[in-house]
Amino acid sequence: MAIIKPNNNTISAITALPASIPTGKVLQVVQTVKLDIFSTTNNYNNFTDITGFSVAITPSSSSNKVLIIAQISGSVTGTTQFFNLLRGSTTIFQPSSGSFKSTVAADGMNTPHVTISFLDSPSTTSATTYKVQTAAQGGTCYVNRRNDSDTHTFTSSITAMEVST
Repeated sequence: MAIIKPNNNTISAITALPASIPTGKVLQVVQTVKLDIFSTTNNYNNFTDITGFSVAITPSSSSNKVLIIAQISGSVTGTTQFFNLLRGSTTIFQPSSGSFKSTVAADGMNTPHVTISFLDSPSTTSATTYKVQTAAQGGTCYVNRRNDSDTHTFTSSITAMEVST
């Protein structure tokens, strides 16, 4: 346990953490950056893969975890844009109840920037692909541009980090 002794408003001694407390280390990092524009016209019952927006990582141990961070610049001509995080073809990081489930949603028509952050336990040493899908509550979904102007463009990224356990 770390011991901190205040002495005249300064820290005079700090000891190291005992070896029995796991600290975890980042073993590898892979990232995909999306620079082009994506659009799809659908409704919220039909999530669509955002093309060119996936990342593959091969964990070195089946007990290790994978931290996924996706930063997405989206917009929609309808009222709400929805996003789902998937491992392969399986949606992960969703609520346990409700008739319509999504990882995150953004209300507003012009460029809601959303971040998805999730620590996954894929339990494999095989190549694992993470991706994001989008859907709209009516209208057209965009990634990397405003819904009313293709001159206002942005970037998105998805990063996977293997963390030892």
